[in-house]
Amino acid sequence: MKKYKTAVVIPCYKVSSHILKVIEGIGPEVQKIYVVDDCCPENSGELVKNNSRDKRVEIIYHSENRGVGGAVISGYKKALTDEMDVIVKIDGDGQMDTSRIKDLIAPIISGSADYTKGNRFHELSDLESMPKLRLIGNAFLALTTKFSSGYWTIFDPTNGFTAISTEALRKLDLNKINERYFFESDMLFRLNLIKAVVKDVAMPAQYGGEISNLKIINTLWKFPLLNLRNFLKRIFYTYYLRDMSPASIQFFFGNILFAFGVIFGGYHWYRNSHSHIPTPLGTIMLSTITIILGVQFLIGWITQDMNSVPSSPLTRWR
Repeated sequence: MKKYKTAVVIPCYKVSSHILKVIEGIGPEVQKIYVVDDCCPENSGELVKNNSRDKRVEIIYHSENRGVGGAVISGYKKALTDEMDVIVKIDGDGQMDTSRIKDLIAPIISGSADYTKGNRFHELSDLESMPKLRLIGNAFLALTTKFSSGYWTIFDPTNGFTAISTEALRKLDLNKINERYFFESDMLFRLNLIKAVVKDVAMPAQYGGEISNLKIINTLWKFPLLNLRNFLKRIFYTYYLRDMSPASIQFFFGNILFAFGVIFGGYHWYRNSHSHIPTPLGTIMLSTITIILGVQFLIGWITQDMNSVPSSPLTRWR
């Protein structure tokens, strides 16, 4: 049986109190550990260099802060150069159970997935330890990410515990992926464009005294806007630029009919209500019928989109 070379990428920014313990918990199934010091003000890279005796560790330094995505991409590029087979990304703040790395890479090694990610929503009992604000925020972001990425069965899109095969990674344009906190969601969007198979792996998060650098309130308005941008890109690329299908027609006319019905009906209702005259039955019928037809077309499109989730892995182990 082939020995798969697995690497771990750990982006480091203000995690000096956790990083050494995180490295210690990484098991022998991993051959390389890339610690990326993202211009950390706590000098995480030097801390690891001076205190870790793990020979698998290699430190990558950034001269300026590039964000979590930028740090991970640097690790990805180094792993590609070192000809790794599977690359795992974990955070350096101790929130992730490193003993679950084997579970995370198993679907990739078996050839059933190109990209895997942790899912903290799988078991209801695991949600009790999750801060309520994070729970609400993640649930909202999960919905918007489903639309933008096209992976309708995926939950917990901002989960940073991920693994990817280098075969899939080589097909991505790493220079186009968002380098800040939108990195994980943007990865899903990019993976759908190359038709990579993505699978969730159930695992609980570990919450302790760590302080997240991610501002939840800012995320709740920034991420939906970025997801909307990716959604529009995906629709254009998938249904109009690369191919045309009945779903392309359904999406186009569904939006036109729905928008016409709402605007037309709303305008006449507003005008007639202020004039204290009843709205003609014909106007009501026209508005209602176009809205219903628009909704039916959009339901047809979303059904087709859900059935088009990639299912044939790109990864082919030799």
